[in-house]
Amino acid sequence: MTPKLLTELVGTFVFLSVVALSKPIGALAPLAIGSVLMVMVYMGAHISGGHYNPAVSFALFLRRKIDLTTLLTYWLTQLVAATLAFIFGYIVSGSTPGIAPGPHATWIQALAVETVFTGGFVLTILNVAATKATEGNSYFGLAIGFAIVIAAFAGGPISGGAFNPAIGFGATLGKSLFGGGNFDWFWIYVIGPLLGATIAAGIHWVQIARTATPSIATRVDPSERARAREARSAGSSEPQQ
Repeated sequence: MTPKLLTELVGTFVFLSVVALSKPIGALAPLAIGSVLMVMVYMGAHISGGHYNPAVSFALFLRRKIDLTTLLTYWLTQLVAATLAFIFGYIVSGSTPGIAPGPHATWIQALAVETVFTGGFVLTILNVAATKATEGNSYFGLAIGFAIVIAAFAGGPISGGAFNPAIGFGATLGKSLFGGGNFDWFWIYVIGPLLGATIAAGIHWVQIARTATPSIATRVDPSERARAREARSAGSSEPQQ
């Protein structure tokens, strides 16, 4: 296994293990989940990119930051890690959380939440961790972690709060194996996040394509440019020696 895939495996496993064990935390669960994501991003971003989410990998593929082979191997690694994380969660706690829309939410509402909040989360990643203008910043992990905290607090009660197909897969599989659940809602946690990632990639393309870095000339005060022109004109009118 390459260092990149090992990093994705470990990072996704630790991140999703916290998700699998977060139900007893109750109202503070989003803070725990966002915090561990932030920590794992800082742990592995310099090696694998710190995706830990098939939707993130898909958006980076659409933006041509990774190739198809990397996308597929990352997806496989993330799903394996998700499976192991939710099995681990069941072994150490004796229960598995599963995932489903809120009791009063329709599938349309759940799908909309998964799409919109995954889109916002992925767009944050693209701008803080995959854009030349912000290259080398030290806040990218904090921004990514808090994007998930916000999504989980605001959208979690409606959709179940995956924003990550690996979470949808692991939680659904765990419930099916250990809790008598089924895959009825699984499609929401695949289509919603991948659609959100696609929209985020499109928005990021427009942001970058329509944002030109100002040249030095456009940043110089107009009066300075005028004086420079006058100086050049005066110099060119002097008699040659």
